[in-house]
Amino acid sequence: MPEFEPIVGRYFTMNVAGEACRVYMEEAGRGIPLVCLHTAGADGRQYRHLMGDSAVTAHYRVIAFDLPWHGKSNPPVGWRDREYRLTTDLYIETVRAFCRAMALERPVVMGCSMGGRVVLHLALNHPDEFRAVIALEGADRLEPYYDLDWLHRPDVHGGEVSAAFVSGQIAPQSPDEHRWETLWMYMQGGPGIFKGDLYFYWYDGHFDDRSPRIDTTRCPVYLLSGEYDSSCTPERTEATASRIKGAKATVMPGIGHFPMSENPALFRKYIVPVLEEIRG
Repeated sequence: MPEFEPIVGRYFTMNVAGEACRVYMEEAGRGIPLVCLHTAGADGRQYRHLMGDSAVTAHYRVIAFDLPWHGKSNPPVGWRDREYRLTTDLYIETVRAFCRAMALERPVVMGCSMGGRVVLHLALNHPDEFRAVIALEGADRLEPYYDLDWLHRPDVHGGEVSAAFVSGQIAPQSPDEHRWETLWMYMQGGPGIFKGDLYFYWYDGHFDDRSPRIDTTRCPVYLLSGEYDSSCTPERTEATASRIKGAKATVMPGIGHFPMSENPALFRKYIVPVLEEIRG
């Protein structure tokens, strides 16, 4: 018999903003719910190493789901007649709808990149619903630095150009195996999905003028940034933390924009202590 991994995958349909969405999720472990949010244009496979870490799953029920339009999750019925665009309100409602559907009681929510941005919105607007939030490569404001039209053109392979754009965000020390696994997820993205996600990440999701209103006594905030991330740089992460009283920021040497997938062995040295602190 094969040696099966401890990860279990399932589908279910949930209501998001009045639409039925068939969603794919994976989970492993038991204990405190830890909901993991993937980066723009990718899917929940980015967290497979965390789900296979017994030091984490002994105390946490680690859950990663593919947003609608991403990975194995379906887009809503009638998707062909619209352009995908992720807004702040839709993103917040999707995460909350998932937690309600799963009947999770005050989960910890950890997101990376755009997921690291939305967890700050959750801490600001719904602090009592979450035990803590962890922002990986997440800042309250960023500036666009390339043309989004390249990401959805009939004469350009959308998946390959998306992977090309993010390839420079991976640290040079990250193992080659994990580097290419991370990029493979981008190569498989649906048409226009990375572009639609970046609408939230670069434009609609900014809120640095409201960051000081986050109450970390109600919802603790942790920010972790890779030193090789030139998108959400360590400086931007530290600036965000300086505006949130009580937030804890850590810069991770030797890591880029995708810590949980590009270098899982090194990432666990930083995330396990955070999870232990939250649990304690």
